[in-house]
Amino acid sequence: MELQPIGFPFTIQLILAGIIIFYMVTDIHAHRQNRMMSWQEATFWFVFWVVAALIFAAYLWHAHDPAYAKLFLVGFVLEESLSFDNVMVFMVIFASFNIKEVLLRRVLFYGILGAILFRLAFASIGTILYAASPWVGMLFAVVVFWTAWKMLTAGEADDSLHDYSHHWSVRLTERFLPVFPRLHGQAMILSRQEVEALQQADPAIQCKEGASRYATPALLCTMVIQATDILFAFDSVPAVIAVSKEPVLVWSAMIFGVMGLRALFFILSNLMKYLVHLDKSIIALLFYIGAKLFIEASNTLFQWPNIHITPGQSMIIVFSVLGLGVLASLLLPKDQPNQLKVE
Repeated sequence: MELQPIGFPFTIQLILAGIIIFYMVTDIHAHRQNRMMSWQEATFWFVFWVVAALIFAAYLWHAHDPAYAKLFLVGFVLEESLSFDNVMVFMVIFASFNIKEVLLRRVLFYGILGAILFRLAFASIGTILYAASPWVGMLFAVVVFWTAWKMLTAGEADDSLHDYSHHWSVRLTERFLPVFPRLHGQAMILSRQEVEALQQADPAIQCKEGASRYATPALLCTMVIQATDILFAFDSVPAVIAVSKEPVLVWSAMIFGVMGLRALFFILSNLMKYLVHLDKSIIALLFYIGAKLFIEASNTLFQWPNIHITPGQSMIIVFSVLGLGVLASLLLPKDQPNQLKVE
């Protein structure tokens, strides 16, 4: 049975706006406490966002249609799965700029805020383009296949060897702000007076003279995080759109998924060495999503192969593939001597 478009129900708009405001308020409060997120706190918040997503799915089930609840859950799980790759890259970026302790949490706040904004923008554009022409579905399938192929051919490359301190976003920032070469508390920008006082205390510090503002490595790290947010949004949006073409469901899945990214970072920084085969499950899921996009576009354009995958079938496939990745990691562990860890 063809589902009727859900549109943009006012209740759902209020829920999503409330979720974003709640996230920002709680995180700003955490910054004022000037402390790191503990393992227990990270686990609590990750479970909190999963439960919140399940409650939202229950609302969709009873207020709209069970199929919408299934589509949302598949999109949410897919977004969380693709976030694993975000977390791995974030760890390497923080190591490149020696970002630790409370400053790491602050940079993550801006990174997640950027992830929300870029994903919402890309999702809006993507759903409009997808509705405009079925050929866009073919294009999205190519994007998803390319993402899966990049992950597959990356193999066992050691990401810790990648130095993000010379990233293009860093060079762009340096064109507008000279760089102060050291971290200074939680500051991202220093005034000329602050830099002069620090140079008087330590004459070994060298930086461009005469500027009114200076960027610290914390700002450079934040710029790199924002740049990678754009790339991750470009990869993940077509994958989630493959699950549902309804903009409000795509946004909901992404917002709930990204809200848990901060807690997921602290959890996976310790658990990544155990989930050694999860990346293979994510690659398999991306190939499945690419195939689903291709089949749906081909059904519309050529009335072939006339295969239709229901929301329930997609949910079973996504959950099963991820479950196999976790199970394989538990049954077939391997040594990971060079894993990055955030203390």
